[in-house]
Amino acid sequence: MTISESGGPPKPAPRPGPPRPGPRPGPTAAAAPAAPTVPPTADPHRFGRVDPDGTVWLITASGERQIGSWQAGDTEAAYAHFGRRYDDLHTEVALMEHRLSSGTGDARKIKAAAGTLAEGLATASILGDVDALAARLAAIVETADSHATEERQRRDEHRAAQTARKEALAVEAEEIAASSTQWKASGDRLREILDEWRTITGLDRKTDDALWKRYSSARETFNRRRGSHFAELDRERAGVRQAKEALCERAEALADSTDWGPTGATFRDLLVQWKAAGRTAKDVDDALWKRFKGAQDKFFKARNAVNAERDAEFAGNGTAKEALLAQAEAIDVTDVDAARAALRAIGDKWDAIGKAPRERDADLERRLRNIEKKVRDAASTGWTDPEAKARADQFRERADQFERQAEKAEAAGRAKDAEQARASAAQWRQWAETAVEALGKKR
Repeated sequence: MTISESGGPPKPAPRPGPPRPGPRPGPTAAAAPAAPTVPPTADPHRFGRVDPDGTVWLITASGERQIGSWQAGDTEAAYAHFGRRYDDLHTEVALMEHRLSSGTGDARKIKAAAGTLAEGLATASILGDVDALAARLAAIVETADSHATEERQRRDEHRAAQTARKEALAVEAEEIAASSTQWKASGDRLREILDEWRTITGLDRKTDDALWKRYSSARETFNRRRGSHFAELDRERAGVRQAKEALCERAEALADSTDWGPTGATFRDLLVQWKAAGRTAKDVDDALWKRFKGAQDKFFKARNAVNAERDAEFAGNGTAKEALLAQAEAIDVTDVDAARAALRAIGDKWDAIGKAPRERDADLERRLRNIEKKVRDAASTGWTDPEAKARADQFRERADQFERQAEKAEAAGRAKDAEQARASAAQWRQWAETAVEALGKKR
């Protein structure tokens, strides 16, 4: 095959395609998201001719020019060959238009490429509507600047939006770093910010670096604060552990004590100290509490056993006092001396019995006092010394006061105070009885 062509602009090798006479659709551009549909090109017979000697002419509005010499076959093959070359150029222009209008290409580069193609049209070896192609290339060059401005504006808007997103994330990270004490939630949020940060692109390098420095600094500040917090927490927990270990040792030393009242009060104080000490690591705290409570339970279990035995004894005492009250209530007060003697004998037995259960003791004592009053009233009938009678009543009142003090001291675990109060009560009661006897002799 021999083809002679006139000079033209540099271009890629012709794209292979099925032989055809007439137009064919242009190829799809790889750089564009969706290639334009290229309309059929003009019939090359309208825009050129082939002489019998193979000379090929292009017809334009400005006249004819020779574009080559065809010696490889009949004239239709020449039309097809130069027409395909026109089609390739036509498709390239269509792709430029599409990329420019859709904003998928760089308007400045498209403008430069269109200018280069336009300059080469004057020497291009093609058959087709070169005038229309030149007009389209001129339109691309003419509108490329406005598209470049719009493209720049879009880039600027995108960059501003992306910058604003990273600015907001940096501010949020700085706020977390400055004051948050929600360590887990805030740490998770900082990681989420980092994941989102990596998806934000399009910023200029200087701005991006500055914002990254802010975020990175905020994250480091938060990590330092969190590390300091947990280090301090570890120190506090170590102190709590030592304090609770000391409380455990004190509790264990008291576990076998039989000084029930004071030791019970000490255990209550130790429990208050335990609650005020704070908490250490859960497993350590649980183990220490088990030690402390074990010692506490040991003491109170022993005390409860003793109290149960004592309560059983007191219950028997209460029954015995009930029997004495029955005897006292049966005393005949018409014989005052005999009534006094019987009541004194009952009183001696009463004191020898000991304490009754606390919930019954007050009622039993009240009933005995009523019987004593009944005997006194019978003995005082006809007395003539009001001052002596008042003195005897005063002595009895003092004795009752000391009895009540003894009961309170006993309830509080102050055994010594209770013993002293009972001794005082007995003394005052003896004086009251002496006064009563003196009054009886004056009848």
